[in-house]
Amino acid sequence: MKAIYILWLRQIKKYFRSRSRIIGSMAQPLLFLVAFGYGFGSVYEKAGEGSYIQYLAPGIITMSMVMTAIFSGIDVIWDRKFGFLKETMVAPVSRWKIFLGKILGGSTVATIQGLIVFGLTLVVGFKPINWWMMPIALMFSLLINLLFTALGTMIASKLEDMQGFQLIMNFLIMPIVFLSGAFFSLDGLPKGIKFITKINPLTYGVDGLRGALIGINSFSFWNDAGILILLSVIFLALGTYFFEKIKV
Repeated sequence: MKAIYILWLRQIKKYFRSRSRIIGSMAQPLLFLVAFGYGFGSVYEKAGEGSYIQYLAPGIITMSMVMTAIFSGIDVIWDRKFGFLKETMVAPVSRWKIFLGKILGGSTVATIQGLIVFGLTLVVGFKPINWWMMPIALMFSLLINLLFTALGTMIASKLEDMQGFQLIMNFLIMPIVFLSGAFFSLDGLPKGIKFITKINPLTYGVDGLRGALIGINSFSFWNDAGILILLSVIFLALGTYFFEKIKV
């Protein structure tokens, strides 16, 4: 367990040492909040749907966490390139413990990122309808981050090129985010697109987080949590398998 703790702590320290990374990671969510929230806010209100900031904020928080979580996998490629991964692998520690330590560290960092963006949403006018639901929101944040950190690390275990990893992640992230209900309601979509949203794992993360923060959700909390837990277990199992086969 000591090895897991050390790797978990290393990830967190690395995040807080990079102030530019923290500041830079807030720029895109803030841009989306201001540009979309105020830009489409009047249209949303005229349609009788209330405040668009209220609807948009949970989606922006989720988007920010997913990008942080999934890109944490690049640390595997970085560590391999500079020899740190080889040093870690030859240590008398099971590889699954190394993998788990990285996953927990990346998930924690992504959760911290989500809390920072949550603070930004409060500044621009977002108001959770029930603060007592915050533990549920935090639970969904952790599940989202665990799932996508495992996915990012799993993919990184099969790659050796940073540019290749970034291209694959960018190709995955934007469709996953935009087809998750983060920016618009899933009601009334064409059947083909609606089917894609239902097989998109992030759909259930956004739905659960939005339900906890503003009381609007398309599925039950049990449904959202169950699917996220199931997929997290699958990606953790696959990630562990690929990580144990990694060549350094």
